[in-house]
Amino acid sequence: MKGGFVYILTNKPDGVLYIGVTIDLAMRIEQHRLGKVSSFTKKYNCHRLVWFEWFDDLNDAQRFERRMKKWNREWKVKRIETCNPAWDDLTDTIPHIV
Repeated sequence: MKGGFVYILTNKPDGVLYIGVTIDLAMRIEQHRLGKVSSFTKKYNCHRLVWFEWFDDLNDAQRFERRMKKWNREWKVKRIETCNPAWDDLTDTIPHIV
């Protein structure tokens, strides 16, 4: 089984949060920005990638995504700010996983 990314998008620092999972993060971010995949991200203009994590197994990524969606906001914000305190857009740092 292939791996996958769990990721968080926002519309601005400390703004609306969207959590997703995908096997191709660069392609998925482009789809979000073009409004092709999620009505939520389109409605709230969530296009800034502020956190992501790679999992070697897609099932593990999907389980973590479901768990993370149940977290309270404070835990999600702490997760973001631990590696990205300025809430910068991390799109240019997406690794190529083969």
